[in-house]
Amino acid sequence: MAVRICKFTSSAPPNDAVSVATAYSHPEATALPLSKVRHHQQQQRLVSLDVFRGLTVVLMILVDEAGGLVPAINHAPWNGLTLADLVMPFFLFMVGVSLSLVYKKLSCRAIATKKALLRGLKLLALGLFLQGGFFHGIKELTFGVDIAKMRWMGILQRIAIGYLVAALCEIWLKGDETVTSGSSLLRKYKRQLVMAVMITVTYLSLLYGLHVPDWEYQVSTGPSSAPKTFSVKCGVRGDTGPACNAVGMIDRKLLGLQHLYRRPIYSRTAQCSINSPDYGPLPADAPSWCQAPFDPEGVLSSLMAIVTCLVGLHYGHIINHFKDHQNRVLHWTISSTSLVVLGLALDLFGMHINKALYTFSYMCMTAGSAGIIFAGIYLMVDVCGYRRPTIVLEWMGKHALAIFVLIACNLLPVILHGFYWGKPQNNVLTLIGIGK
Repeated sequence: MAVRICKFTSSAPPNDAVSVATAYSHPEATALPLSKVRHHQQQQRLVSLDVFRGLTVVLMILVDEAGGLVPAINHAPWNGLTLADLVMPFFLFMVGVSLSLVYKKLSCRAIATKKALLRGLKLLALGLFLQGGFFHGIKELTFGVDIAKMRWMGILQRIAIGYLVAALCEIWLKGDETVTSGSSLLRKYKRQLVMAVMITVTYLSLLYGLHVPDWEYQVSTGPSSAPKTFSVKCGVRGDTGPACNAVGMIDRKLLGLQHLYRRPIYSRTAQCSINSPDYGPLPADAPSWCQAPFDPEGVLSSLMAIVTCLVGLHYGHIINHFKDHQNRVLHWTISSTSLVVLGLALDLFGMHINKALYTFSYMCMTAGSAGIIFAGIYLMVDVCGYRRPTIVLEWMGKHALAIFVLIACNLLPVILHGFYWGKPQNNVLTLIGIGK
């Protein structure tokens, strides 16, 4: 039986034309004929990145479809980390890796900036359309959204923000030094490191330094009844609980309560649900904040999402400047282990891992985990050549945005739900138990 031997010292495949989350082409490829561009991209695509993206898509579908049945893999009600909590930072990490490869060589920074701005705005607009409330779900054959209640933030919007800031950093904030070691790599990209530190300090200063006053919100009790008003007592600073954190306060002030996500993750906590960690009826002694809107992709928490993209840039820089497999894996392992250890230590000392707030400890833990998994896939696929077992994941990774739009945003179920016989309840989805 033949045994495949992995050689760490062999030169790695070229990686100049890797798609970002939405399969963007290399800036230099536009000067080539179309047939040569396609061949160029096929030869220079980093397969492990596609496989990792495809694996994350599978994870996303799994937690979306099975999270309600198995609450343990669904998003943590507040503090903690589950499988579902890994999906968003994994995508952001891969955006950063991809951008470092896409912008490895630039002929014109101004043109690259213009294209990055346009792509970021397109992704933002797509997110508003798909996740702003226009589609009403698979149980209703209706569409349209009241702009006064439209949700401004969402998954694609957060990815667009992270992509745009990371792209601008990669275009403008890198030096001309020649990289020969880990220290010279840090010197070349020291301005990006400074940017990441500044963003992190800003986030931590606002999260722990802002005073959160008392606030109130209203819940509709029926079309003919007056809304019920709830008052939430805060008057604190540095609180990271569901009711009185600075993340929620900033969203309420900047976006408005009516534009926030109306099914907050903390409504699955034991304080707010008798079926915790799943959704359920309110306990008799439920606190006043249980039904308040809260956006898991809010303004302040998106700052740390940007840092995740910048961490991904660093991993991509290692690909660009170290051609030996062993050096790449060594640098990735050191970075990933350091991030995971730091994240666990911060959680132990009180800065809890929290996806809803996108805490610094959560960023470290998830970015480090992404680095470890990426390194493992790289070893398996790009070094050892075990590509055939991952061919489906590779295909899914190349079409991640289309799969997200069709499945995760319920676009495909909504379309299928629209074809029925006799009455709307008689359709393919209800036949197989979806949307009942």
